[in-house]
Amino acid sequence: MNEKRRVDPDELLADIQDQSKGKLTVFLGAAAGVGKTYAMLEVARERLSEGINLVAGWVEPHARPETMALLEGIPKVAPKDLEYHGRVLQEMDLDAILAIRPEIVLVDELAHTNVPGSRHLKRYQDIEELLAAGINVYTTVNIQHLESFKDIVAKITGVTVRETVPDSILEHARLQLIDIPTEALIQRLEEGKIYVPHQAKHALDKFFRPGNINALRELSMRFAAQRVDRQLESYMRVHGIAGPWPASERVMVCISSNPFGERLIRMGRRIAEGMKAELLVVYIETPSNSLKSEKQKDQLAKSLHLAQELNAEVISLSGHDVVEELLEVAQNRNVTQIIIGKPGKLKLQERFFGSIVEKVLRQSQNISVHVIPGDGPKTKDDQEAKKIGLRKANDLVPYLVPLAALSVITVIAWLGGSDLGLVNTAMLYLLPVLLSAGRYGKKAGVFTAIVSLITYDFFTIPPVLTFTIADLRYLISFAIMILIGYYLGNLSTRLRIQLINSRQRESQTAALYSLSREIAAVSNLDIVLASVVKKVADIIAGEVVILVPEANGQLALRASSNSKIPFEENERAVATWVFEHNQIAGKGTDTLGGAQGFYLPLVSEQGICGVLGVQLQSSEKYLQAEKRRLVDAFASLTALAIARISLVEKAREAQLLNESEKLRTALLNSISHDLRTPLASMIGAVTSLLENDQLFNETSRLDLLQTIKIGALRMNKLVNNLLDMARLESDMLKLNKEWCEISEIIKEAVKYFEESLGNKREILCEIANKELLVNVDFILMKQVLANLLDNALKYSQPDSQILISVRNNQKQVEVSVRDWGLPIPAEDLEHIFDKFYRVRSPRQISGTGLGLAISKGIVELHGGTIRAENNSEPAGVTIFFTIPLTEIPPSIPAE
Repeated sequence: MNEKRRVDPDELLADIQDQSKGKLTVFLGAAAGVGKTYAMLEVARERLSEGINLVAGWVEPHARPETMALLEGIPKVAPKDLEYHGRVLQEMDLDAILAIRPEIVLVDELAHTNVPGSRHLKRYQDIEELLAAGINVYTTVNIQHLESFKDIVAKITGVTVRETVPDSILEHARLQLIDIPTEALIQRLEEGKIYVPHQAKHALDKFFRPGNINALRELSMRFAAQRVDRQLESYMRVHGIAGPWPASERVMVCISSNPFGERLIRMGRRIAEGMKAELLVVYIETPSNSLKSEKQKDQLAKSLHLAQELNAEVISLSGHDVVEELLEVAQNRNVTQIIIGKPGKLKLQERFFGSIVEKVLRQSQNISVHVIPGDGPKTKDDQEAKKIGLRKANDLVPYLVPLAALSVITVIAWLGGSDLGLVNTAMLYLLPVLLSAGRYGKKAGVFTAIVSLITYDFFTIPPVLTFTIADLRYLISFAIMILIGYYLGNLSTRLRIQLINSRQRESQTAALYSLSREIAAVSNLDIVLASVVKKVADIIAGEVVILVPEANGQLALRASSNSKIPFEENERAVATWVFEHNQIAGKGTDTLGGAQGFYLPLVSEQGICGVLGVQLQSSEKYLQAEKRRLVDAFASLTALAIARISLVEKAREAQLLNESEKLRTALLNSISHDLRTPLASMIGAVTSLLENDQLFNETSRLDLLQTIKIGALRMNKLVNNLLDMARLESDMLKLNKEWCEISEIIKEAVKYFEESLGNKREILCEIANKELLVNVDFILMKQVLANLLDNALKYSQPDSQILISVRNNQKQVEVSVRDWGLPIPAEDLEHIFDKFYRVRSPRQISGTGLGLAISKGIVELHGGTIRAENNSEPAGVTIFFTIPLTEIPPSIPAE
């Protein structure tokens, strides 16, 4: 009895996520001319008749009357013009489609390569963006354009397809197979319904041969059948339907820096697809196959990039023995299938000691091994690599130095042979072999050993000056000498490469550790980002930039390893796209590949917090796998640092708000008396007026009203001081600067006291330049003067004058308020601007001690200073404050 299978939560989640995206419908055909576009337009017209919002984003009718007739009446999105090499070419307007957001959009030719200058390199990437936006897409493609079928199609037809799409694009697509008989397709071609006559004849002779068409039809049908079967299995898994499920399989592809690796990866993808298995792509670096040229590095990076496109897991390791490392990975990852390439020509040592393929076959135990033969003839890349190797082999230094040493030893042995003896002479001849093998490697060591034994035989072993060996036991010495040169040279080469790799890993690990330590203790974002770009630039030997969003959401350049090089706008556009779509882009990728740099998003738990850009060297087309992993690690650390600093800022803001709340509470508690006094007088006056209004004459009534007014003004001033102090403490007070005359500020401040003072006190003003313009917050600066005047009026003699003086130079303006009263004790001078600080006075003076503290905060917010001094003659106090002067812009007319 079959039990209902438990639903896999991961598969269920994936199904839900797929439902939030647009649906892709692919009209798949075996070749051009089978009617894919025609069938797509027929379905589109049916959808239009159902009232669905549908537009044609890009449809290529190829001037076929039947197709063009179907296209009539379907709403179209106008293409955009792009200039390329002096020509204006048309391309699909992706942004216009995203703006109108139709339910369905028609996008013909899935494998099309976009015009340079477009957002994406390939049209299938445009379609991915449309699907991510929730728009359903109808498209067309031929079977030969699938990446995993590229090699098979090349073998069948003899034509290498250049425009391909990853198989993963069709992973969740709805397939509609469009097929017609081979004879009907050839007839359409002969009638000129596919190509013009001269092109049709060439196509019939090359690509559209009956055998080729039948093979392509079989491929398309098998692919469609496999896709339908996989979709059925996915449906059964999501809905928990019981059934026979295949055992878990893992396919491992072994590659090198040879271009043949791309073919192995594609074949591995097809085998993994057929087995519903996970695909691993493994590269093992050893001393014997280390990358010696930029060409090899680029080819390896290209192969690994292809593996990532085909959704394979990439594993790159280093070790002593390729076979041992491969089989260890296979055992650790439970690999069931190994795909390895068979070299077209074996090396000499492989003929005697066995090739890698033979060793894998012998030691693979229960793992199935697929051996794929090479293509035989060498490619241009192989020939170029051979030329590079020959050029390096022509370096004569590793051979001339041992020859010079052998010449010196031969002279010594010739002159003192009788005294040294054959054994000591043999040791002398062994010395250049040891030095050459240890210094220059295996080839130089073997070469030196051969030359050394020949020289030793010719000049030392009897009969001298001949190559004849009287005693055959010397052959053992010769063999030992050659073996020492070989093994010591091999060991030296291996140790040298290990040393280089160890140093690289050590420097990379040290850089990561150093960066993690630096950013862990620093809360300044600019310092952290500057450290990151420096570390990354040193490791990858390139230029590095970091962009983070500003308050308005726009990306801004915050750090650069080379500030002398300007950051171009087109590079900023690529970084913006990466930030908005949370995907890598730039050089070495299929998205905006024309950019100079490689960009990846900085992602933390809080979301995308920036973009890291790396400008590769001009000779590098792809970011090498090792560098890519390192850049990813740096990007993760940077994202964590940015997120941490952001959280620190938020915590600091929260703490400031908390402190502000505490300050407000303390203020209310400390000034309760100052609040109760005016309130009591106001309540008493109002009560008297309401209850005994007829007992008061006009003069008494006015006195009571005046009492109410004075109490209200006092409370208003007190409340304003409280609010201003709280805003200053919490950094919430913002300046609203404007150009105004200093004399106007003083006039408004004095006017505040005119009514209360009447003719009792006199406020004098001395202004050197009454038309002087200052760039300040008018209201706040008026409040500063009002607070200083209020302080002077309180602490000076009741009938004395107050003097306001204004002086200026080219850099600043100085304003002083002088009174004639009691001096401030010396110990109090430096504290009078503190909160709640009040100078002891013989008179009873009300106040909270906030006026001068608020004045200090406002002046410093303007970038100025404030201080107090006791007058010498006559007695009193003068408070000075300065405000910086800035250059008046041309838009402000000078008075």
